[in-house]
Amino acid sequence: MTDEKKAEILPGDRFDAVIVGAGFTGLYMLHVLRQKGFTARLVDAASGVGGTWYWNRYPGARCDIESMQYSFQFSEELQQEWEWTERYASQPEILAYIEHVAERFDLTRDIQFDTRVEAATFNEDTGEWMVETDRGQALHARYFIMGVGCLSAPIKPTFEGEADFTGETYQTSIWPKEPVDFKGKRVGIIGVGSSAIQAGPLIAEEAEHVYIYQRTPNYVVPSQNRPLTPEEVRDIKSDYKGFRAKAYAGLTAFLFERHDQSVFDLSPDERRARFDDYWNIGGLPFLGAFNDILFNDDANQACIDYWRSRIEEIIDDPKLVDLLTPDEEFGCKRLCSGTGFYEMFNRDNVTLVDVRGTGIERFTPTGLRAEGVDYNLDTIIFATGFDAMTGSVTRIRITGKGGQTIQQKWAEGPKTYLGLMISGFPNMFNMVSAGSPSVLATMVTAAEQHGDWVGECLDHMRETGKTVIEATPEAEAEWTAEVKRAGDASLRTNCDSWYVGSNIEGKARAFAPYIGGWPPYVARCNAETASKYENCVLSAV
Repeated sequence: MTDEKKAEILPGDRFDAVIVGAGFTGLYMLHVLRQKGFTARLVDAASGVGGTWYWNRYPGARCDIESMQYSFQFSEELQQEWEWTERYASQPEILAYIEHVAERFDLTRDIQFDTRVEAATFNEDTGEWMVETDRGQALHARYFIMGVGCLSAPIKPTFEGEADFTGETYQTSIWPKEPVDFKGKRVGIIGVGSSAIQAGPLIAEEAEHVYIYQRTPNYVVPSQNRPLTPEEVRDIKSDYKGFRAKAYAGLTAFLFERHDQSVFDLSPDERRARFDDYWNIGGLPFLGAFNDILFNDDANQACIDYWRSRIEEIIDDPKLVDLLTPDEEFGCKRLCSGTGFYEMFNRDNVTLVDVRGTGIERFTPTGLRAEGVDYNLDTIIFATGFDAMTGSVTRIRITGKGGQTIQQKWAEGPKTYLGLMISGFPNMFNMVSAGSPSVLATMVTAAEQHGDWVGECLDHMRETGKTVIEATPEAEAEWTAEVKRAGDASLRTNCDSWYVGSNIEGKARAFAPYIGGWPPYVARCNAETASKYENCVLSAV
């Protein structure tokens, strides 16, 4: 954005809505409000659109939802004109797509880039929100809409001696735009989450040596990524609407074949063949091989046994197989999808450093010390993840009724109604986040569903002359209990993961997303709309 355009936005500007976040969710929300005749200002700290895809530019960054589904469906013309090249799109291609959408629908004229929202306060007398930015602005709006994403608050542990290290440091979640040269360098990667799993194999092809510092291993299945063929693209585009409808009716709004059979409905040989089929399909669809992998301990162990047998076929060193095998249930954490991750450990220039003992003790001028050993490094990469689900919300000073802050409200875990509204925070909508399917569904589809719901709600408010809407405490408590009930029925709550916030010291443990299924969730949202918001209090100020 040019300085001239920045100067047009003055402190005290008023809009119907202020939206935070220029990723898929915020962009679609802006488009919906525009179409309905509402005025809106979208604010983002980045210099361009993209949300998490703007920042995560590390080597190998890629989506784990198929590209033909990880895209907008509100415009048939958009669906037909955009050409995805791979089954799983890379970060550059996804960012190019988002930039195309912003340009095609002329969204950037209502976006203020290079601006971070620092605080938002609800005024009970006027029924408005005042949104304060790091540029000294005070934007006033009837509605405050958070589209900040579940994985957009990076975390980076601190180590003694960091300032002494004379080499280069990078963080996967805020990677530089310019290419990073690893040729001839000794590189340390801290973490073995999704970003390290994607980046490691590519960096190892270039660097002199790569050290992977692992505290907790993850389950990884091959993504089986490949170029899309003209035939399969043509087949989907010939009835994109029907294809989307099938996906929408599924458990996660992500279309792939799911077998409604238990692991134990098949003989051992048949079970192995089924697992083989899904291993070859790859990625998250691997979980569709059987219906009880995430709900039955014995079925889950059968899946682990199969997974282990496949890893033993790939990695030459049995000791490495042991170190790379997680202790928890398969799929308890988000299943990682990778290309060449386990094969990487057969390379002479890759070393796995297990740090489950004394850990990484400190940085040194020439590298770091871990488990009592000094490693000489030219480059250190933090692949250390996010304060997921709630961190991008709670990092903003948001104050609702009676002076209550969002940090106080969520001190014991997120409490929402439908994942969209928060009692005590009127006219605030928190989209595709805690309390909704969000990370357990196709995120772009979830963004459209939430955008449409909020749009209809604001339409209703305008038509009825109401200016303030707030979920009742009773509705919020009931929905929060439903989110917990659904989570407790799954093995996903059994281990430490960012789903439950255990990767953040001091954060309350709570399974944040709604795992009860996409169709039941959408039905519940639709029922609230049809009832004219019977679980909310509507008033006029």
